[in-house]
Amino acid sequence: MRLAVIADVHGNDLALEAVLADIERLGIREIVNLGDTVSGILNAARTADILMARNIPTVRGNHDRWLVEKHPDSMGAWDRPAHAELQAHHLNWLAALPATLTLPPGLLLCHANPRDDTTYWLHQPADDGSMRLAAQAHVEALATGATANLLLCGHTHIPGLVTLADGRKVLNPGSVGCQAYRDDEPVSHIVETGSPEARYAVITHGDAGLDVTFRLVPYDHLAQARLTERRGDPEWAEALAAGRLA
Repeated sequence: MRLAVIADVHGNDLALEAVLADIERLGIREIVNLGDTVSGILNAARTADILMARNIPTVRGNHDRWLVEKHPDSMGAWDRPAHAELQAHHLNWLAALPATLTLPPGLLLCHANPRDDTTYWLHQPADDGSMRLAAQAHVEALATGATANLLLCGHTHIPGLVTLADGRKVLNPGSVGCQAYRDDEPVSHIVETGSPEARYAVITHGDAGLDVTFRLVPYDHLAQARLTERRGDPEWAEALAAGRLA
């Protein structure tokens, strides 16, 4: 089995196209998507069109849920501009996405964790606002009841792989479309990977066991940064340009 795992595209169509092209160059046919697909100030509708045309198994992220549950007046700065771009068929697609999805052989797809779509799993904010590897007890607790051998999550935008006490593994492929952001939940913190490349993971499961490769893919991130700047979000422009925030 060879499987490409993508997550957190956030409307970055150019990053998505670069990742899909890289997956094709590797000869990988199977792809899964862990949600937060279109929310952002970039190109939500075009991003949705690309993924819907491919019929990729996809779970719902918290932003995907907010785009269909909230009124635009109550949406945040990432969701409101995306919602303005999306048409009814895009929103119907988002509304139909499952919160979790189980696939053979022994895979569980979720966005943040199997229990909810907002609680960080593999990484957590420290007191100084940076992100740290979560305590093993925290990771184990959120995996309770999940019977799959490989648990796939996104949400934090940070690539990572943690082995549980019973041998199961939890994988976050990183974010395709957003390499840095600021948030105030559960406490004020900054997530940043330090470089602008799109990220995803490749899983190979063979006789020797599980092999995971984290991929960094260059794309025209400066074009997306300029677009975001023109649309009035200089902080996200900085994140797209550098993969970090000052």
